[in-house]
Amino acid sequence: MARGAPARASLAGRTVAAASALRRTDGLMLVAVAALAVIGTMLVWSSTRTWAAGSTGLVKKHVLNLVIGAVLAAVTAMVDHRALRAFAPLVYGVTLVGLCLVLTPLGSTVNGAHSWIMLGGGFAFQPSEFAKLGLALMLAMLLTRRAKGTERPRGPYVVISLVVAASTMALVMLQPDLGTTMVIGVITAGTIVVAGVRKRWIAGLGLAVIGAGAAAWFLDVLEPYQIARFTAFLNPSADPRGVGYNSTQSLIAIGSGEVFGKGLFGGGQTTGRFVPEQHTDFVFTVAGEEFGFLGSVTVVALLGVILLRGARIARECEDRFGMLVGGAIVCWLAFQTFINIGMTIGIMPITGLPLPFVSYGGTATFANMIAFGLLQAIHRRGHPV
Repeated sequence: MARGAPARASLAGRTVAAASALRRTDGLMLVAVAALAVIGTMLVWSSTRTWAAGSTGLVKKHVLNLVIGAVLAAVTAMVDHRALRAFAPLVYGVTLVGLCLVLTPLGSTVNGAHSWIMLGGGFAFQPSEFAKLGLALMLAMLLTRRAKGTERPRGPYVVISLVVAASTMALVMLQPDLGTTMVIGVITAGTIVVAGVRKRWIAGLGLAVIGAGAAAWFLDVLEPYQIARFTAFLNPSADPRGVGYNSTQSLIAIGSGEVFGKGLFGGGQTTGRFVPEQHTDFVFTVAGEEFGFLGSVTVVALLGVILLRGARIARECEDRFGMLVGGAIVCWLAFQTFINIGMTIGIMPITGLPLPFVSYGGTATFANMIAFGLLQAIHRRGHPV
């Protein structure tokens, strides 16, 4: 009996710890992520069943990615986010190596971007997705360096942060991946603003962004297809069979769903594959056509729940590192959501960004789930219960 007592005590301790961890989980955000994963699985299945191997080939892989992502999120949520501050340079360094590797013969080109490393067996790895995480941690670490309480970040560390971000953006732009470059820029700007830097830094950053955009446009840094994507959304009907094709077909698909939609597997645009990349970048068009306006609003509302809960977690976090990491993640997910949905309804240019927690994808799913796990970790330890 004496020998069994410690084992029972240990088991009881682990049970209490698990129960405590569950109580400190943001349940509303968890439900929203789970609901989006289920909806996304249905949309991926509908958009790939007529051409994917065995009709369920891609959806099975998508479910596997979600399961792996859920495990990564659970593990991340159990980590003390404050301990990650010491590992931020290592994590960022690893992502930087990945960005460099795709520019070597190891990299592969998919949809015009040389940003993938093929792993075999139909699996691929996109380092730029993890670069978002690495950069968020690195910026949070730098901008809290030697800052106490509500003290503003020191000038030298703001400069270092901008250099780090510029290096990351340059490597991603060389692929070239304009969409991810924009996300990284928003993560940088958002983190700096949340950190409370002086207004002159914000003004200078704004002028630098405008200057960089103008230089990229007039110095032919952008590829012709990228310029075409930016201009086509202004008037897609001018070339409906060319650069305006994606936008035109996307609007037709969403509009045809009307209020209640045509039902799962009932979308003619989806079944006929009129909209390219409908299981990834244009997955929102499947929701619009088959679930209608009400289904589309549901997807937007669930994403809104994640963003609002994430913003609240960041705002209430009592340590600055956690606050900045949370703020960076919210800026990342909010911008990517806005751009993805915006390009499907014709108010934003096509940039090739997937819809968080909904679109098919491996690396993107893993990165999103780890980001979700980080928000949960910050929520669990960022403030007392």
